[in-house]
Amino acid sequence: MQELRYLAGYAAQITGQVQQLIAEQRLGKLLLKRYPTAHQIKTDKALYDFTVELKNQFLRKAQPLSKVVFDSKINVVHQALGVHSFVSRVQGGKLKAKNEIRVGVVFKTAPLEFLRMIVVHELAHLKEKDHNKAFYNLCVHMEPAYHQLEFDLRLYLTHLDLFGALY
Repeated sequence: MQELRYLAGYAAQITGQVQQLIAEQRLGKLLLKRYPTAHQIKTDKALYDFTVELKNQFLRKAQPLSKVVFDSKINVVHQALGVHSFVSRVQGGKLKAKNEIRVGVVFKTAPLEFLRMIVVHELAHLKEKDHNKAFYNLCVHMEPAYHQLEFDLRLYLTHLDLFGALY
């Protein structure tokens, strides 16, 4: 039996089904059927534009973003998929605030749906700092399939761990 670290906390029935897909070498085929291609957002500028477009669509009144980048220092297992940070600095007599979003570089070659889910998650932190009901309601407002995409992303990460790149 494989350790399914990305699916810890899911019911035994679910993890059993995933174990069966792995044993039958069908996990990759399932993912490719649902998500046949990787996105084409490869640069930090393209990621910034993609993120700002989503922000302007759903969170127009939220504070502006100063930086959105792919970050090779984000460790998917030990840290997160993406990171939102709010930095306040005193410059001269003024208080400067910056909102930054960093997305794990592993998602440069992921399906667009997964990248969108991660960006939506980090954008939701502009309004809600904690992972509470209001936070997840906001995520679902911006991406109605949020919870399914989160689960499928966990399957994708499991595939990466066990078999390597899908695309």
